[in-house]
Amino acid sequence: MPQIPEKVHELTVGQLSARSGAAVSALHFYESKGLISSRRTSGNQRRYSRDVLRRVAFVRAAQRVGIPLATIRDALAELPEERTPNREDWARLSETWRSELDERIKQLNRLRNHLTDCIGCGCLSLETCVLSNPDDISGDHLTGSRLLPERKKKRAVPDAASCETC
Repeated sequence: MPQIPEKVHELTVGQLSARSGAAVSALHFYESKGLISSRRTSGNQRRYSRDVLRRVAFVRAAQRVGIPLATIRDALAELPEERTPNREDWARLSETWRSELDERIKQLNRLRNHLTDCIGCGCLSLETCVLSNPDDISGDHLTGSRLLPERKKKRAVPDAASCETC
């Protein structure tokens, strides 16, 4: 890993990429999403302050555990611009994110447990399909594979996301 002298207070995008392990395109993307910031030189080149290294590490760690970029951006927005996230920040935020992750794990477990039923029914509208046709509500009026059934009368058909039993 290339070492950057302590007296260098700003990093080029290449140096930031090499030190953080993030691709240059990822760094540009993070910047476009407001996760990190840079200044432009007179030659229009990006320069990043050294604290951006810790911000990139923070973003990548949060992404690895499944936190959406918008949530990460909101968390970073709570910090002063020149202060890097520290251990206390991570502990506070990870506690907040824990319930969100637990809920996603429950949803994924439900989907996994019903996946075999879905594959077994094949057409996503038979009696056994609990993912897109819970309790075979479409079976009373339709046959075949229709994810968006035509309805003669207005009747709410819940989808898998709103199904309480899935």
